[in-house]
Amino acid sequence: MARISDFQKAHGRRPRVVVVGAGFGGLMAAKRLRRAPVDVIIVDKRNYHLFQPLLYQVATADLSPADVAWPIRGIFSKQRNASVLLAKVTGVDTQAKRVFTDTAGAVDYDFLILATGSQHSYFGKDAWAPFAPGLKRIIDATEVRKRILVAFERAEVAGHPDDQRRNLNFVIVGGGPTGVEMAGAIAELAHKALAADFRNINPKGARIILIEAGDRLLSAFPERLSAYAKRTLEKLGVEVMIGQPVQDVSDAGVIVDGEPLPSATVIWAAGVAASPVARWLGVDTDPSGRVAVGQDLGVAGLDGVFVIGDAALVNAWHGRPVPGIAPAAKQAGRHVARTIAARIGVGRDPGPFRYRHMGNLATIGRHSAVIDFGRLRLTGWLAWWLWGIAHIYFLIGVRAPVIVAAQWFWSYLTFKKGARLITGLAPLYQTPDQKPLERTEDDTTRRAG
Repeated sequence: MARISDFQKAHGRRPRVVVVGAGFGGLMAAKRLRRAPVDVIIVDKRNYHLFQPLLYQVATADLSPADVAWPIRGIFSKQRNASVLLAKVTGVDTQAKRVFTDTAGAVDYDFLILATGSQHSYFGKDAWAPFAPGLKRIIDATEVRKRILVAFERAEVAGHPDDQRRNLNFVIVGGGPTGVEMAGAIAELAHKALAADFRNINPKGARIILIEAGDRLLSAFPERLSAYAKRTLEKLGVEVMIGQPVQDVSDAGVIVDGEPLPSATVIWAAGVAASPVARWLGVDTDPSGRVAVGQDLGVAGLDGVFVIGDAALVNAWHGRPVPGIAPAAKQAGRHVARTIAARIGVGRDPGPFRYRHMGNLATIGRHSAVIDFGRLRLTGWLAWWLWGIAHIYFLIGVRAPVIVAAQWFWSYLTFKKGARLITGLAPLYQTPDQKPLERTEDDTTRRAG
């Protein structure tokens, strides 16, 4: 049984910890408080935790949504001091220590952990969003999957060669891990899984174009690994355009260096921005919308408020900002849980947060990946297997790793894509001249899963 905290002795009740966001950071913080004498309330606008690193595999029909997401209530079903609220946060009153939600009303807190992650950033060009969805949510992945598969179907029945070519052009904007992984996966989908499925088109003739505004792919990796990724993608048939920012995106395709590139399928992997945490707290941000936090991951001047993960800016990586990746969020969640335990008198203060970088990983295609573990850098077949093992190891569920491993092994042997479903043919993203659709993410996920 957990000991009585100093807070409980002074106030006559257990402290309440509200965690907003059930991503990697929020989940870790809540789970690490399972033995603390606190009441934990997890608030999320979705009822599932999403394993985002594998979301691109849902988008390219390798996995189904249920393989990469788990109900939050199921994760915390045995944690007696935790409860879950399905609600969207609309604001925070830091003076009254209260979180406001759309469906659950106001929720009081003693400690608040904001772990809301990030969202797509189009660098001020939000009008591009309907034509170039990114990959942050299940609904994004199923939409991208639909667009990719529908493009082949429309090319099959196209009455004009120009229409056929436009449908067989796939453009990915952004050469980070998501863009590289998407490009390789679409190339394999076209050249292998769909190669014999059509009669009027040859899917192997599809053009997959990866566009990066910077001077190389995978800028967070060493140059040697970036060069390997580029060569490997080109061997898969991907056209890599380096140092050429996209100037416009529309339903016709993209414009690069003044030249139109017709495409029915454009995928955005170029940028992210923090969620609206700063607006709730009334504090300033960096250009990416992140909130500056101290070495304890708390917000200066706001008692008991912590920000972790993609929404936080903290220079705890040898004086550099901590990267917005899952291991960093999990480390931050663990640290905040220890800090809260210390503040209520049931644990030792962990001291300043120090991020330990475990390495960078990105897969390029079948048998190809790049791994940077600092002194150890791997490419090719061995890196691909290590990448797969690492991702399966970090899956949350007990049943899910077995299913994902089996699905991967089946795809490896047969080149078959087991989740090639087209759902929701009506447009998901609306342009101003279109009538809004009464369609929710839950509805799409239910039909696609």
